[in-house]
Amino acid sequence: MTENRVRVRHILSLSGGKDSTALAIYLRDRIAELEYVFCDTGEELPETYEYLERVEAYLGKPIVRLNPDRPFSHYLKLYRGVLPDARTRWCTRLLKIRPFERYVGEDPVINYIAIRADEPHRKGYISIKPNITARYPFIEDNITRVDVLRILEESGLGLPEYYRWRSRSGCYFCFFQQRSEWVGLLQNHPDLFEAAKQFEKFDPETNERFTWNPQESLEELSQPSRVAQILAEKCSRKPAARRSTSLIDIVVDDEAEVQSCLICHL
Repeated sequence: MTENRVRVRHILSLSGGKDSTALAIYLRDRIAELEYVFCDTGEELPETYEYLERVEAYLGKPIVRLNPDRPFSHYLKLYRGVLPDARTRWCTRLLKIRPFERYVGEDPVINYIAIRADEPHRKGYISIKPNITARYPFIEDNITRVDVLRILEESGLGLPEYYRWRSRSGCYFCFFQQRSEWVGLLQNHPDLFEAAKQFEKFDPETNERFTWNPQESLEELSQPSRVAQILAEKCSRKPAARRSTSLIDIVVDDEAEVQSCLICHL
């Protein structure tokens, strides 16, 4: 009698960032049955969507788009205008994790996570569902940041365009953004900056402020004098420019990678 074996699915979640893209390239010819998914909140940068189209063409397989059951604005109303932050992260839970776990269902799954060997402080998304097992190929094979950049360069994909002014993938209004990245959004996508600003609220009766950054609102941050100050502070921290034009020698500002919702930003 032939024993019926349950098929184990192999899934890699792409964020539109450098690490998960490099892992997709790295595993493409190693795991033939690998599924690629992207949890699309509907609030991503245009550069992210453009980059994912290029990645999809390179992989030669479709990237399944996973959408939440309700848009961000719906959940914001449920939370009475209280914006997500590093403590609550309800956006990650409802717009990223829930669609992923719905897609997986009860199937046994190996979920490949793009944490590098030089990132011992990062844990990534670890599901509490017993049917999902996490694997870390970059850690297993001692792949570091330099290796990731080399993989992207040799593939011809390179980095997504937003890395010129942003250190992460994720929603355009991500609360993990540094102030210089908010300025980058203002300069590169003023319409999205304005949209993010509209989510912020101020209650004159209680003096409660619901802002993406607890220290200042986007209205305050966007004042010309403040923008100039933020850019000057960033330039003072920036390493000296390098002569090489190799992708490996491009300085990608990783100041914001210390904290992040890793299912969004890998």
